[in-house]
Amino acid sequence: MAIKFAVVGYGHIGRRHAEMIRRHPEGELVALCDNNPAQADTADNTPFFDSLEALIAANLAIDVLCVCTPNGLHATHALAALQARYHVVCEKPMALTKRDCERIIHLSLQVGRQVFCVMQNRYSPPAVWIKEVIDQKILGDILLVQINCFWNRDDRYYRPNGQPHPWKGSPTLDGGTLFTQFSHFIDIMYWLFGDIDNIKAQFANFAHKDSLDFEDTGIVQFEFLAGGFGTLNYSTAIFDKNMESSLTVVGSLGSVKIGGQYMNEVEYCHIKNYTMPLLPPANPANNYGVYQGSAANHSYVIDNVIDALQGRKPISTNALEGLKVVEIIEKIYACK
Repeated sequence: MAIKFAVVGYGHIGRRHAEMIRRHPEGELVALCDNNPAQADTADNTPFFDSLEALIAANLAIDVLCVCTPNGLHATHALAALQARYHVVCEKPMALTKRDCERIIHLSLQVGRQVFCVMQNRYSPPAVWIKEVIDQKILGDILLVQINCFWNRDDRYYRPNGQPHPWKGSPTLDGGTLFTQFSHFIDIMYWLFGDIDNIKAQFANFAHKDSLDFEDTGIVQFEFLAGGFGTLNYSTAIFDKNMESSLTVVGSLGSVKIGGQYMNEVEYCHIKNYTMPLLPPANPANNYGVYQGSAANHSYVIDNVIDALQGRKPISTNALEGLKVVEIIEKIYACK
């Protein structure tokens, strides 16, 4: 039996979700929704609605709603979907506050529906490999973790055609650089090493004073509750194109660096009595024209949603993990 999907928010990411649903042999796209009628897809006859309220009122047979709207609307749309008794696939971040994440989880339990959080970088071959290395303690005790995220987001992103973007750069709809650009990598950090404490941070807006009401650059130091120090260095002030997303792990038995523009290449691996396996190639980054995003792994996300709802596999990134990413970002921003 096919799983019936609707997508709310039909921009770059919403179109990616729709494409993956259409391709899946057990997926059926039954509705699209966006408040901009110009976004209507003329490629097929999928019903198109200009509001989520109108979509829900149409009383279509929908199993899952993919929430691909601006960050600040995720909680509102996820809660409305759960009230309508839909399962929810929520793009990152799950919400902009821990409190809203808790509201989503509470309602999902009340109505007996699942919430899937999109953190597609977990599916990249280097991420799958390093997760196994960490879980099997092949690196020994974790001493130091460094995450570097250096991307380009200039006026082509925040002020297309010389005009402010409708939501990118807005504190209420965007939320900040860690929510929009780098929450995937905070998710990888939490997935591998757990929660953090004793956070110290510095922030600056070096290159976006005319387009951002928050930082474009940050330096964060912390300790992992499980042991070891960590640092996160990030910026969207990089000239012209994305430079690097990297993870360096120093353990008592060896060291590893995963780098490349999207944490997609193993650049260094030297571990006691260990030979690194040959990894399959990583998928390319999502290409949005003048800029690029994280790995194009949304097919795995939709695979997991369908597998979980068909009872074949557990959820790969559940709502509690989505909440933890938001909580960690809140704790970092509390250092401002």
